[in-house]
Amino acid sequence: MKKKGLQKIAVRFLIVNVVYFLIKLTIDHGGKAPNLFSGQAVFYYSSAIVLFFSTWEINDRLIKKYQERRGALSPKDYTAIIGWTMAIMTPLAALYYYIGIFHLNHICHLHDGDPWLQWRIDFFRAMLLSVAVILFNVFYHALYQKRELENKMTALKKEVVTSKYKSLKSQISPHFLFNSLNTLTSLMYEDRDLASDFVSRLASCYRYILDNREEDLVSLEKELGFLDSFMFMMNVRHEGALTIKTNIKVSPVEYLIPTLTLQMLVENAMKHNFYSKEKPMEILVETRGKQRLVVQNTFRKRALEEESTGLGIQNVKNRYAFYTSQEVLVEEKEDVFVVEIPLLPRDIKDIKMIVS
Repeated sequence: MKKKGLQKIAVRFLIVNVVYFLIKLTIDHGGKAPNLFSGQAVFYYSSAIVLFFSTWEINDRLIKKYQERRGALSPKDYTAIIGWTMAIMTPLAALYYYIGIFHLNHICHLHDGDPWLQWRIDFFRAMLLSVAVILFNVFYHALYQKRELENKMTALKKEVVTSKYKSLKSQISPHFLFNSLNTLTSLMYEDRDLASDFVSRLASCYRYILDNREEDLVSLEKELGFLDSFMFMMNVRHEGALTIKTNIKVSPVEYLIPTLTLQMLVENAMKHNFYSKEKPMEILVETRGKQRLVVQNTFRKRALEEESTGLGIQNVKNRYAFYTSQEVLVEEKEDVFVVEIPLLPRDIKDIKMIVS
């Protein structure tokens, strides 16, 4: 048995003994000191141990079962757990005292008069104590769950801040700016109109990044607009080796996604796949129902990959984990690579502010 399990048993054993002896000392024994080793005392002590530990264990198992099925428990779940625990313990306690009072009275000396009266007294007392134990245990687990959720939220907030910082840093980095300016320099001698468009798109990208540097969520509409400018620049830089199609069947202004998510997924595809003007990489961004967005690209894995920056799909997963339990799904097929991300409702920010 693990150390934690032994500690739990020891604490509960101590609590049961303290409660039992406090009750024992408050009972009138006709001015005499209570006999702790009589048949009666042994029976009631054993009943306290058996019923208290059974109540605690059954309650723990029900809480664990509900948590595995539902995750964080609601007040309704706790009410159901209390009800099921009492439903199991009531017949158990009734049977235990029935056997003691009606079949073991010659050994335990539990009553001298009406056995049914004694049974009702003992059973009613056991039920009151069982309810107290269950409420205490449920209250403890609720506080523990609250503390765990707070710790998880704090950790996720740190991950979100770190991920957002890395995302912005990757775009404002000297490397990105150098490549963009290098492409622009070449265009100024070859096609001034295209160079003018490139400058406008570059300015649009940086404006988007700077305007949303404090926002972790943006509307799908804004993200698609940024992706359009980003893909224009990448296409110019890579001489038409990239093609992108969008098929959005929802109102993009009604949904949110983490800032720079689409750019990150496209950049991840460019980093890990081979593409050229003769064999362009096709990228498809489309909605799946009203709750999911799919980013799919041609899969031709590079023989030699560039050094990873630590961004990419894991970054996206970490940021989504803060806002929803829906998973970011990744599927690698023979010729396509698919990433499916949730679309977040506009009120998700308000919900998180309330939770925080």
